[in-house]
Amino acid sequence: MRDGVNIAREGIPSISLVTEDFWNQGDFVAASVGMTSVPRLKLPHPVAGTGEARITEVADGIVDEILEKFADA
Repeated sequence: MRDGVNIAREGIPSISLVTEDFWNQGDFVAASVGMTSVPRLKLPHPVAGTGEARITEVADGIVDEILEKFADA
């Protein structure tokens, strides 16, 4: 979340990718820095350490949503 907030503050479109186990922490971070409108997507948990095939599956499942959000930016 912090990276997404920092990038957004520079005026660069960004989307934070947050796993479901850390979604509430993302809410807290966004609120604590006054940037609750930073776009983010919820990913299944875990992603890291699950192997290249699983990461590819997750990425394929969210790529269209990422592109849609950037099209609106």
